[in-house]
Amino acid sequence: MPRFRLRPSNGQPAADDLSAVLPLASRRTPAPISTVTEEQRALVARVQERLLRQIEARFEAEVRDPERLQRHITNAVNAVLEEDNVVLPERERQRLQRMVRAEVIGLGPLEELLADDTITEIMVNGPHEVFIERGGVIYETDVRFNDDAHVRRIIDRIVAPLGRRVSESTPMVDARLPDGSRVNIVIPPIALNGPTITIRKFSQVPLTADDLVALGTMTPEVLEFLRACVVGRMNLIVSGGTGAGKTTLLNVLSSFIPDHERIITIENAAELQLQQRHVVALESRPPNIEGKNEITIRDLVINALRMRPNRIVVGECRGGEALDMLQAMNTGHDGSLTTIHANSPRDAIGRIETMVLMSGMDLPVRAIREQIASAINVIVHVERMTDGARRITRICEVTGMEGEVVTMSDLFVFRQEGVRDGRVLGRLLPTGIRPRLLEQLAYQGITLAPAIFGYAPPTR
Repeated sequence: MPRFRLRPSNGQPAADDLSAVLPLASRRTPAPISTVTEEQRALVARVQERLLRQIEARFEAEVRDPERLQRHITNAVNAVLEEDNVVLPERERQRLQRMVRAEVIGLGPLEELLADDTITEIMVNGPHEVFIERGGVIYETDVRFNDDAHVRRIIDRIVAPLGRRVSESTPMVDARLPDGSRVNIVIPPIALNGPTITIRKFSQVPLTADDLVALGTMTPEVLEFLRACVVGRMNLIVSGGTGAGKTTLLNVLSSFIPDHERIITIENAAELQLQQRHVVALESRPPNIEGKNEITIRDLVINALRMRPNRIVVGECRGGEALDMLQAMNTGHDGSLTTIHANSPRDAIGRIETMVLMSGMDLPVRAIREQIASAINVIVHVERMTDGARRITRICEVTGMEGEVVTMSDLFVFRQEGVRDGRVLGRLLPTGIRPRLLEQLAYQGITLAPAIFGYAPPTR
């Protein structure tokens, strides 16, 4: 178990059993996190100051030699403890050394949180409020920074290796850590609580399709259907809210793409972990401090069309690139995949319309809807339930146009059956509708049993 502690913010007594608090996803409840006292913070600051004085002239050389740096840290910790007549057990001395090391070359108080594989999100709301997400539930921790300047030092350490900077002229920055974790940074004057850091942690071991079935995100029947859609080059959209698991599902769907195909992935911050051999990963670039040299997702989508792709996988459509995606889907680049922020499959259609209009092209709404109806085959909607679980709640087939409206058929719908011990009970069930795309799949030699969709074929 991790060694830091979460403190209760709701007046309730501390408890290490998370099962008792899972029903309320927004409830901030205790979990096993080790507390750092003010005295320990003061000791770390003094050791850090002494250490930097010792190695200031040769800092780069010392930092690059882990063993030499560790000797300096050990000597500095021992010297400060001796000056203050403080006696600590060896275990606490080692912990103090780790904290100093994190301040000198790491991300300070965030290091322990980053090392905990059960944490999926870290949220720093100024120096005195640090929250985490674990198992889909948000908790407030006892982790603290000394002041705003302390947070800013950690921010600079995050963005400096990327050639980026945060200032009043550029107070918002997207970045990523060396392990691929996605970072968003906002500082005053637009962040009123102080420097704010949000880290979406990068899973070193990506979830597989079987993992999603075991977690209840989908059923084996749905897995078989989605695998067939990807192999059969259907165009799929994954829709859902923030933190619903869209990128995780997109990563799993991408794993079904045959290994011999050339795949171009396009993302704002690289998160996809495709295992195929022929993958070209592209990442957008924000403008520099002069506001120039920006490379947008749309630029990358347009360029990807010149790179002879078999598949285009866009991490998220959020602007005018939606038009280019639709055109790609309609001009021979079948089997493309992307995600969209939306509250339902119907909302996803509306969002795509809006994003196409953002492209600057003066297109009639009917023409946009015709493009959507002919390009998109399936919309998979995911939600984060009240217990923190992420589940597919609806799978729709886009069937065409009826008048001015894009028509869809529900193929699978999540039926909630209640709540027990804080857990949402329910099943993702077929609706009994036979998908029209089965004929397209059959032309490619892909057949699916009628029972998957809950209907029986007519008997002769």
